[in-house]
Amino acid sequence: MKHIFLLINYISLFISSSYAQAKRDFVPFINQSHPWVERTFQQLTPRERIAQLLLIRAHTDRGPRYVDSVGRIVRQEKLGGLVVFQGGPVRHANMFNRYQKDSKVPLLVTFDGEWGLGMRLADSTTSFPYQMTLGAIQRNELLYDMGKQVAKDFLRLGMHFNFAPVVDINNNPKNPVINFRSFGDNKENVTQKAKAYMDGMVAGGIVASLKHFPGHGDTDVDSHHDLPQLDFSKKRLDELEIFPFRELIRAGAPAIMVAHMHIPSLDDTPNIPSSISKKVVTDLLRNELGFQGLAVTDAMDMKGVTKFFPNGRADVMAIEAGNDLLEISENSGRAIQMIEQAVKNGSIKQADIDRRVKKVLATKYWLGLDKYQPVSTKNLYNDLNSTASRQLVQRLAEASITVLRSQRAINSFNRGRPTLVVSVGVNKPQALEEVIASRVRGIMQLYVANNEAPERLQEIMMEARKYGQVILAIHDARSRPQSTLPLSEDVIEFIDKVTNKNTITIVHANPYTLNGIDVSQSGSIILAYQNEAFMQRAAAKVLFKDIRSEGKLPVTISRKFKFGAGM
Repeated sequence: MKHIFLLINYISLFISSSYAQAKRDFVPFINQSHPWVERTFQQLTPRERIAQLLLIRAHTDRGPRYVDSVGRIVRQEKLGGLVVFQGGPVRHANMFNRYQKDSKVPLLVTFDGEWGLGMRLADSTTSFPYQMTLGAIQRNELLYDMGKQVAKDFLRLGMHFNFAPVVDINNNPKNPVINFRSFGDNKENVTQKAKAYMDGMVAGGIVASLKHFPGHGDTDVDSHHDLPQLDFSKKRLDELEIFPFRELIRAGAPAIMVAHMHIPSLDDTPNIPSSISKKVVTDLLRNELGFQGLAVTDAMDMKGVTKFFPNGRADVMAIEAGNDLLEISENSGRAIQMIEQAVKNGSIKQADIDRRVKKVLATKYWLGLDKYQPVSTKNLYNDLNSTASRQLVQRLAEASITVLRSQRAINSFNRGRPTLVVSVGVNKPQALEEVIASRVRGIMQLYVANNEAPERLQEIMMEARKYGQVILAIHDARSRPQSTLPLSEDVIEFIDKVTNKNTITIVHANPYTLNGIDVSQSGSIILAYQNEAFMQRAAAKVLFKDIRSEGKLPVTISRKFKFGAGM
């Protein structure tokens, strides 16, 4: 059996290797000359060449008028591509087909899919675990498999370019914008996980883009709403924030998104965001780090860039800085006109524009868009919600589950003994509670609201004393797992009191929440990172010893729970 397993692995690796070789290395490819690129370039006017560098926002959840209005802009301005947001898969496919049919040059369709299509199409496509959850996994080949599946889903829907993975090192637990989107706070682990995910997507045939250069992990400001300032030395940035970018550039990173952050040690121009700084994009990213792939800005309608550089000025500066693609200008027509004027007055060289346009066209050629085929909507929903995807999600979830403190309470858990299940943060059975109810005889199920009345908490405490076996399930039912739980002081005190050596605590929340609650007296702590059903099913498997936990903490939470902890 072992020999068969090794043979299957070998065949799988051979197929992956053959596929990767069939898709030529991206960075060298886009910097070479290709007949299709040259022919297409020659057919474009100077204005149309500039338009190839712009990506416009596209939705299908805002009604037909919005879809029509974007279509008019794409057609009139002959833009290079789309940045796709919410809607439905069939509506998206129809929109892509329509826009592509009307485009002089095939459109580059981009998307923020850090956890797959479900990041924007949550109700109709597969969501993979968040990157913080993935950071706990010890088998990086699973992330490679995820990357390949994400690529397959993208191509099935008619998309080509994923703004992922996030390689920001989240060493600020209060980070309001990165946080659970990061693989963790250890630079080596972040780099290894990002490489596996990146390699899987590229092998699957799409472009992966690292973000957010030069590192958005240690900020307390969301650049969507304001301009973060990083007052770190160049030495600190080199050793920490820039580390994953440097290593992954050496590994062939296809694209890098540049963030809107003010970093005086890199450019002391007052209030200049890194995304439009020549010292950051050209001097640091291009010249010092040697990056020759695609440099793309973060969205140019974010307050982090428009606050101090409004009215299209930032669009021109982004091109002057050395970016290849501008994501979501506030006004693409104005941006093209202003960039065209900057070429005429000499602040931007025509040769620089031409070189970048050819890189964008070569990207489209690498993707096979010279032979573009419309997206078929037949069986689209089923294809994007395949059994293989669901099984992979479950494998990733199971590989991430982390047991803290001790296995003792799990090892001694007896399904035949009376068991009290106390669920905090929900008021009805979730996937976890349903599994427990189906496998444990004689359970008592009680629910604790986030702001439960003190009298009720006292009643539950009295009930808990009657049981020699207690499961405390803590759920964060919010759509995104934040660093703190929305619990009253009374509930926080209750959690501290109800945990003891006979308690198995299961936490379906951001790992940083362990800073705000004390469950350290529990016999065993099962950390499940997210509240999704696939994580709850995985946690239940660990509880019932169907599988043994493999996950390790991807961040340092406290002195008690440090990076790498896990039984």
